[in-house]
Amino acid sequence: MSRVRLGMVGGGQGAFIGAVHRIAARIDGKFELVAGALSSNPERAAASAAELGIAADRSYASYEEMAKAEAARPDGIEAVAIVTPNHMHAGPAIAFLNAGINVICDKPLAATAEDAAAIKDAVAKSKARFILTHNYTGYPLIRQAREMVARGDLGKIRIVQAEYAQDWLTEAADPSNKQAEWRTDPAKAGGGAIGDIGTHAFNLLSFVTGLKTEALLAELHSMVDGRRVDDNAHIMLRFEGGARGMLWASQVAVGKENGLSLRIYGDKGGIEWNQENPNVMTFAKFGEPKQLITRGGAGLGGGAGNWTRIPPGHPEGYLEGFANIYNDAADLIRGSGDGALLPDITSGLDGMWFISACQESSKANGAWVKKT
Repeated sequence: MSRVRLGMVGGGQGAFIGAVHRIAARIDGKFELVAGALSSNPERAAASAAELGIAADRSYASYEEMAKAEAARPDGIEAVAIVTPNHMHAGPAIAFLNAGINVICDKPLAATAEDAAAIKDAVAKSKARFILTHNYTGYPLIRQAREMVARGDLGKIRIVQAEYAQDWLTEAADPSNKQAEWRTDPAKAGGGAIGDIGTHAFNLLSFVTGLKTEALLAELHSMVDGRRVDDNAHIMLRFEGGARGMLWASQVAVGKENGLSLRIYGDKGGIEWNQENPNVMTFAKFGEPKQLITRGGAGLGGGAGNWTRIPPGHPEGYLEGFANIYNDAADLIRGSGDGALLPDITSGLDGMWFISACQESSKANGAWVKKT
C-alpha cells in the first residue's frame, strides 16, 4: 500500500501533541508527512518545517493557503492532522473537508457548540473522512474489553466507573507554559478538566460498553484560586437499559500522573483496566477466581491479538495506541478497512454534549441533564 500523503496544521516547535501525532503516523509506515502550516508565526512555521524535512514550498503561512494549494496539486496531501488548541479546530477542519481532504483531528471536537455544529455540517457535505483521535480506544486490551462486553462475557452491564486524574495543574499555571496557558483559558479550551481529560474517560466508557448515555449530573470545581475553568469534576451517569455510572476527572489530584482507569461490572462478571499499566486487565466471573489477562496472553486473539506489534512481556502503550488510530485511518483512506473502531464526528459531538451538559448541570446545583 502506498503511503498516505499527510499534512499537519499546528504542531510546530515546542508543541507536545504534534510530535505525538507524527510519531504515531510513522510507526507502521503508512503515512508520509509532506506539508504543513505548523505555526501561526511564519518564521516558526518555516523553521519547524525545515526541521521535519518538509520542502520549503510546502510550508504554508496559513491553513487556508495550505488547503487551497494542496487540493490543486496532483501530488497534494490526502489527509491532514489538526493538532491545534481546541478553539482552532473548526477553521482548518472545515477548510480541508471542503477541499475534499480527509481530516484527522485531535480531541475534543471544538471549544464551542457553534464550532462543533459547523464541523458537523462540513462533514455531512464532504466526501472526505473525519477522524477524531481519542487515542485510548487504540489500546489492545481496550479493544479486547470491547469484544468481551459485546460477546456477553460480563452479562448485562450494571455499573461503569471511569476516572482520569492528574496533578499537573495543582498550582496556578505558569504563564510561560504553553500547554497550561491555553488549557486554562475558557475561550480557547471550552472546558477545563472535563474537556481536556473528562472527554477521554467518557469516550472510553462509551467505546467499551456500547451504552448510550441517557442523562448526567455533575459538580464542577475550580480548586485553584482565580482559575476560570474547572479542574475537578464528579459526574453521575444514567445509561439506557438501566446501567449506572460514575466519572471523576481531576487535574489537581496530587500524586496522580496520568491515572486513566475503567471498571465495568455486569451480572456475570467484571473487568478492570488502568492506563498506567495498560498491558494488564483483570477479568472476574462471579463465583470464580479472578483472571489476569495480559496484552500478549496466549489464546486471546481478537481485540488484543489484532492490535499488538511486539511479543508478550514487551510493554506497549500511549504511542502504540495512538498508532493504531493512524493505522486504521490509513486503511480507511486506502479502502482496505471499514473504520469501525475509529472515533468519528458522532464521537466528537457526544464529547461536546458531555462538556456542555456537565457545565449546565453544575450551574444548576447538580441537576440531571437529559441527552436529547
